[in-house]
Amino acid sequence: MRFDGRTALITGAAGGIGNATALAFAREGADVGLSDITDTAAVASEINALGRRTVEIRTDVTDRADVDNMVAVAADRLGRIDILVTVAGVTSLGNADSIDEAEWDRVIDINLKGTWLCCQAVMAQMREQRYGRIVTVGSLIGKNGGNPRPWISKDEQLGSSNAAYGASKAGVHAVTFFLAKELAADGITVNSVSPGPIATEMTAKVRPGLNEIIPVGRMGTAGEVADAILFLASETSGFITGETLDINGGIMVD
Repeated sequence: MRFDGRTALITGAAGGIGNATALAFAREGADVGLSDITDTAAVASEINALGRRTVEIRTDVTDRADVDNMVAVAADRLGRIDILVTVAGVTSLGNADSIDEAEWDRVIDINLKGTWLCCQAVMAQMREQRYGRIVTVGSLIGKNGGNPRPWISKDEQLGSSNAAYGASKAGVHAVTFFLAKELAADGITVNSVSPGPIATEMTAKVRPGLNEIIPVGRMGTAGEVADAILFLASETSGFITGETLDINGGIMVD
């Protein structure tokens, strides 16, 4: 029970990775705050069945008032927030020509601004308690310029994550690096997971044949991402901060 007595707040808790992460923390002894713009009753029921406390908070992560309320309610109902995991996000597909200004703003607002607002909202409380673990969710796409091979076939880009998504996730990585240095002296670590292709509802529209470029020959699972998040949030990783942990089946190695 690595997280017995700890509390974790998960954004995007209704989605594949968020759901898996919330349940993983509960199985390891944590009480869990569940935040999403959609209903989280199903995962809350599973957590309660494990004997852990939970609180559901409907949140638009692009709205500062909503985010501040999320943190206040989670802290009040659970007693404190030890761990924040910022899973909430959206994808965006297509080539650069197809990204209009509204789509660019939507993706940056949810993925980057939303992550920033959530991190900023927990900082004061974590500083006061001299302890915190923040794990953001970046992406391979924020590092590698995308998975498609347009020099072979331009059609590959049409069903693949685009530049708006990549820019938003590169920004998440940068936020992680800055906060890791700023918060280290306060007993707070800040790290990021950087998933490659993960089999979730969000990636269901991604182009077929993606397995062909993944060295291990398959897409990852939400549970594998959750396991990496738990490691970065645990006491075992107390000397790790400012790290981006790749979970991509070998598509990109560094």
